[in-house]
Amino acid sequence: MFQPEREAMPLPELRALQLRQLQDMVARQHEHVPAYRKKFQDAGVTPDDLQTLDDLRRFPLTYKADLRDNYPLGLSAVPRGALRRIHASSGTSGKPTVVAYDDHDLEVFAEVVARSLYAAGARPGMVFHNAYGYGLFTGGLGTHGGAARLGLCTVPVSGGGTERQVELILDLQPEVIACTPSYALVLADQLARRGLGPDDISLRAAVLGAEPWGDKTRQEVETRLGVKATNIYGLSEIIGPGVSNEDASEQRGSYLWEDHFYPEILDPQTAEPLPDGAWGVLVLSSMSRRAMPVLRYWTGDITRLMPGAGATGRTMRRMDQIRGRSDDLIILRGVNVYPTQLEAVLVGLGQTSPHYHVTLTRSGRMDELHLQVEAHDESVALQQEIERQIKAQIGVTVRCKLCAPGSLARSEGGKLRRVTDLRDVR
Repeated sequence: MFQPEREAMPLPELRALQLRQLQDMVARQHEHVPAYRKKFQDAGVTPDDLQTLDDLRRFPLTYKADLRDNYPLGLSAVPRGALRRIHASSGTSGKPTVVAYDDHDLEVFAEVVARSLYAAGARPGMVFHNAYGYGLFTGGLGTHGGAARLGLCTVPVSGGGTERQVELILDLQPEVIACTPSYALVLADQLARRGLGPDDISLRAAVLGAEPWGDKTRQEVETRLGVKATNIYGLSEIIGPGVSNEDASEQRGSYLWEDHFYPEILDPQTAEPLPDGAWGVLVLSSMSRRAMPVLRYWTGDITRLMPGAGATGRTMRRMDQIRGRSDDLIILRGVNVYPTQLEAVLVGLGQTSPHYHVTLTRSGRMDELHLQVEAHDESVALQQEIERQIKAQIGVTVRCKLCAPGSLARSEGGKLRRVTDLRDVR
């Protein structure tokens, strides 16, 4: 552990710390953020109503729309002169969401990323190849700050430029790489085109995130790059990458750094709280953030919380792999389907690559799901077996098309979109 006194904190102490931090955050929001003060008034609560952790469910949720409605800095709780960094989303679906940090927040950001990198297998003195995008996106600068805190030598290559990235990996011999899982496979493809494999490179740990991925992708990344691949999770509204990370020795869910981020799991339809172990929407409160603290943020990510595993000594809960997003839920003829469920079926068969794409269409009044999957064996028998297994395990009928390896779109450092919905296209 990077910080055993925090990561292995006894649970009674951790819960007491969480309550104190939540009470302080709510009080600061009420005093300094008019938008939150109004939300509390509309919900009929005051900071004094937060006396136990269970009381938190009485307080209002925060959604992405709240950040857009208060664009750019309407949710800031500190004077403008105290801000030290601003990040923002791309704004492709409307106004961008802007997030701000003061000195304290940047220290917290570096701390939780350093913990995450340490859990992934990074150690002081290693070379860190950072292929997350630098700029307004939190990925590049966020992981950079954590690497500096841990004592790594960072190569800030950012995203894209795959041939150059491969040259740098060969020349600078990094032990750790951070990027999206789909881009890790792009790098593996480029190495393979040069006739190079895992024995020809120095990489030993891959810190992958920014998009949902499953065991099939993990297996291929590890085999082709010779690494231990762990999942890093985060979102800019809470802080950026480093909200949680898997331990490389386990790879059984990502430890959520609960001394900084308070997690809840809510029902996707009713927003009612669900117990640990139940699948639902992850809701997070950024308890220790000062410049722009966010209360009960609806992430939209579908996951579940699990107890901390005793093998590492950490007491903080783990979050499972992201099954999908609540707004990425596919409702096909009355059946709820997440893309990662389709991937799980492909993993079970073990005869395809992790590259797939889903297209939704409508023929008359009937919705149809078309699944493209890369496979070396493009036989009708394998196609029919995939369709049969998906019907048996998920309960939906799909039309599967097997494609040659390398034919589907690849990521160039950004997030890879797995689903195209054409049902409303005339």
